[in-house]
Amino acid sequence: MTTLELDGAARAKRAAGREAARHVRSGMTLGLGTGSTVRFFLEALAESLQEGGIGDVRGVATSVDTEERARELGIPLLELARAGTLDLAVDGADEFTPSLDLIKGLGGALLREKMVVQAARRFIVIADESKAVERLATRAPLPVEVVSFAWEAHLPFFRALGARPERRHGGDDASYLTDNGNPVIDLHFEGGIGDPVELEARLRARAGVVETGLFLRMADAVIVAGRDGGTVQTHTREGSPA
Repeated sequence: MTTLELDGAARAKRAAGREAARHVRSGMTLGLGTGSTVRFFLEALAESLQEGGIGDVRGVATSVDTEERARELGIPLLELARAGTLDLAVDGADEFTPSLDLIKGLGGALLREKMVVQAARRFIVIADESKAVERLATRAPLPVEVVSFAWEAHLPFFRALGARPERRHGGDDASYLTDNGNPVIDLHFEGGIGDPVELEARLRARAGVVETGLFLRMADAVIVAGRDGGTVQTHTREGSPA
């Protein structure tokens, strides 16, 4: 598909992905996120590698989908345990606030994404302007990955937190499972999340909760592209190295 054939959202994602690729230097080990915006980053990265603009770059994939796409594009991959500290992680977001707090995980890779981000020196988010919110969970639900055992037992707890929980389903209404084999419960909050820090602490203290889609004070920068794909802005968190 040519640039002219891309719709507004795709043009924005492409612009953000290509801008993020400019931060990659030869010799880097990268965390490769998951999702439609990251696909454009992978394409730009592969293009730079093929043209010789950069070299000796290796990636750690956060999902089976990203791993397969990276291999198709000829991007060398490593396992996280062998990679050690990553130079840079690049991923998308489902929402971001002015303080660069995020909701991630609508693609189902929240656990692996957070593990990769925690291993990276810098974390750059790529997004289109529609993902900007004043309060998290205003537009997107909060994904929570739980173990399969007695997953229904969490529903009253989630409701007590003020959420409307829904188990995620895949194609043909089949039960959705992450690459780790776990269900995802999407938490819908009327009016958004009032205190993300408190909510994260309460969720993580719950036995059976594997991970949440709250990525708080983790992003060093968010690259935001306008819907026309021509306007790209970078928002940097105060005190970050990005």
